[in-house]
Amino acid sequence: MSIITFTGLGKAYGHRDIFQNLSGAIEHGARIALVGPNGSGKSTLVTILAGAQPQSEGQIFRNRGLRIGYLPQGGLTDETLDNADTLWQVMIAQFNNLMALEAELRELEAAMAVPATADSALEKYGPLQERFEQLGGYDYESQIKQTLRGLGFTENHYALTIGQLSGGQRTRAILARLLLAGPDLLLLDEPTNHLDIAAIEWLENRLNSWNGGALIVSHDRYFLDRVCNRVWEMGPAVIETYRGNYSHYLKQRGERWEQRQILYETEKARLLKEYEFVKKHMASQLTAQAKGRQRRISREVEVIEAAGFEALQGKKWSRVMQDVEITGRPIGVEELGNRIKALRDPLSHRKTLKFSLNARLRSGDQVLKTQELVIGYSDPLFTVPDLLLLRGEIAALIGPNGTGKTTFVKTLLGKMEPLAGEFSFGANLEVDYFAQAHEGLDPEKTLFQEIQDVTGLLDGKVRDYLARFLFTGDDVYKKVGMLSGGERGRLALAKLAHSDANLLFLDEPTNHLDIPAQEVLETVLDVYKGTLIIVSHDRYLVDKLATQIWSVENNKLNIFDGSYKSYLERHSATATTAAKKKESVESTYNVNRKQQRKQQSDTRKRAKQIAKIEAAIETLETKIKLLTTQIEQAGIAQDVEKMRTLGDEFTQAQADLNAKFEEWEALEES
Repeated sequence: MSIITFTGLGKAYGHRDIFQNLSGAIEHGARIALVGPNGSGKSTLVTILAGAQPQSEGQIFRNRGLRIGYLPQGGLTDETLDNADTLWQVMIAQFNNLMALEAELRELEAAMAVPATADSALEKYGPLQERFEQLGGYDYESQIKQTLRGLGFTENHYALTIGQLSGGQRTRAILARLLLAGPDLLLLDEPTNHLDIAAIEWLENRLNSWNGGALIVSHDRYFLDRVCNRVWEMGPAVIETYRGNYSHYLKQRGERWEQRQILYETEKARLLKEYEFVKKHMASQLTAQAKGRQRRISREVEVIEAAGFEALQGKKWSRVMQDVEITGRPIGVEELGNRIKALRDPLSHRKTLKFSLNARLRSGDQVLKTQELVIGYSDPLFTVPDLLLLRGEIAALIGPNGTGKTTFVKTLLGKMEPLAGEFSFGANLEVDYFAQAHEGLDPEKTLFQEIQDVTGLLDGKVRDYLARFLFTGDDVYKKVGMLSGGERGRLALAKLAHSDANLLFLDEPTNHLDIPAQEVLETVLDVYKGTLIIVSHDRYLVDKLATQIWSVENNKLNIFDGSYKSYLERHSATATTAAKKKESVESTYNVNRKQQRKQQSDTRKRAKQIAKIEAAIETLETKIKLLTTQIEQAGIAQDVEKMRTLGDEFTQAQADLNAKFEEWEALEES
């Protein structure tokens, strides 16, 4: 069942269309990855669906009462966070309803201790306590702690105000609040920004058990692979839907592209053949037939120009005419031929990077060797075991932020000294470095100057070279300081591609690149003949390429000889054991808390029952004393019948009293 649907959706800023005529629906339980090149309008679509900005055209239908949780890219536009509130206050506010129920339970407990209100309070307490438990009343504090810990917060952060948090921490706080609020639909724009791998893995597990729907924009392909069960590929006028995760999407997309290429070649050949018939017989005995074909293929060409080759497939003309608006007039013979020849390959509009990395020299077999190496500044960051890196290998350096990965790379590049030990490079090495912050770019230079200074190419060749990295027209005269993160990344790759080095150090090479650019880079690195040392949080890239995993853990560099998948398998047993232990501790805490509350409730109920029994005992004892007096008076009056009746009542009262005493003793012992 769809929880939100949109049709004919469009957005324009002035005369510039971002997208138009988009339609789609998000179903309950769907976790959809929204992918497409930078600038295709992914974030804009998400903000429109969230109600954060209006659409220019089209309609959106939301289920009545639909609760939407929206994480903007960066999270910093959220104005509902009060800078004066602490992190804990923001989280616990999501459970105001449970705290109100808890307060009501405390009031009833107090009322149960007062004889005058005990009965009515006890009657209300049971159902309310059951409702409180069903809604997670005994677990919500544990949920908050688990969520905050999962997203990288510690208990030391709980008392910090929102105003004291960094930008990344603030974004994580907004994400935590959304997850705790439990909306029907999550709209997440780059949710893995500011998260380390441990936090991303925790988020993956959380989203995989999410009960509602989710639409996710992310450049993290591994994350999309682990979380999403559907992919929307966004174009300027269409959303293409693919079933399965990101890897399934790649396979299906390849098959669709192949089918479209075959269709393009087949249909264009047919149209050209039809055109040749028209051209040849327009003035012959077959003129009428030629004119008929001219009218038909004129209509077909108009449809293809407007909606692509697929618009004609498997449809009657009446349906085609409903879907596509055309003039239907015959096109002149010469113009018709030109327009058929101009019909473009359906994939030609897809702009992708076009480059390669070439190692000019073949290096020696041994590329890097270390001995008792210690990395750090004044204090050690981590120790390095004696390692040997061979030609053609790809080492992925992974670990949490701040552990010294970039420091290690800079040490190997000779930009800083090791604290202890030594390292050496092999023979015939030419080294180059792709810096995470793109430090080799001069913000005052234009793109044209940056490339010409490196390559020495003539003006026209510089333009051609930059075009391979999607810089065209006047873009080549932009100053580097004006570029976006993605543009700076492409320019840095353009410089790297000209180096011909046989040992490359790449520090977060996929940062800021859109998914199409990441795919191209992955392919380029896969066929590179040199040796690579890659620092990256991009698990998809690491999984596809790495032959060694260098992981920084507990102030030590651990070397794993094998793929990332094998590395994870080796660590999974340890991680699972630790997780189960932590879960057991938390589960024990929750069980103990429930048991404590139940014991407190049972104790109050027993006290109430004892009080009622003691009151009944007192009543029965008074009754027995009265009956004894009445029996004595009936004996004096020699009223045999009354004595018999009173005797029966006395016997029953004594039996009732004995039973109450047994109940009282049992409750006292418990």
